[in-house]
Amino acid sequence: MWFPESCACCGLPGRSPCSSCTRALRPAPAAPVPHGLDSLGALVAYDDAARPLVVAVKYRNARSSLRTLAPAVASLAPRLGPHAVVTWAPTTGARRRERGFDQARVLAELVGRRLGRPVVGLLARTGTGHQTGQGRASRLAGPTFVVARRRVPTEVVVVDDVCTTGATLSAAAATLRVAGAQEVHGLVLARTPERRVAA
Repeated sequence: MWFPESCACCGLPGRSPCSSCTRALRPAPAAPVPHGLDSLGALVAYDDAARPLVVAVKYRNARSSLRTLAPAVASLAPRLGPHAVVTWAPTTGARRRERGFDQARVLAELVGRRLGRPVVGLLARTGTGHQTGQGRASRLAGPTFVVARRRVPTEVVVVDDVCTTGATLSAAAATLRVAGAQEVHGLVLARTPERRVAA
């Protein structure tokens, strides 16, 4: 059965996000590159305007939104060497079974296609914990990953949906570097603005 597309932000029928909601999205804030990455490209700020979009991507499999935004995410990649591959920071097995998909993998496949690079599942997540809803201290402890392939290319682009503290991408980068990666770049749909501490 065919279901008409609608904007993940406002619900209006048509392209997602619609032109009006796209204009409301703010560019990702300038912030330090998470430890272990050579670069990080982030498309939009994870704020009130972007939250409905990210929630739809994360929990409702809003692939039409990812198809719309993936070219812009891919355009943030640095100049890559000839053997670079694209991978993703996988969610937990429980989350994947619950949702029926892994949003980071979906985005990685679209980004890899745009970049003309192979998309390879290089990482597996260990444990059952997840980052969503955790406090900053718990997030900074980060998830843990293991390498899912015998060989890891020397240059890897890791795709994820949101960068909050950077702990997930740092953990992924550390695992890949131990396995032989020499350059690790990150690409995300959204980045959380840094909290400012009042003087």
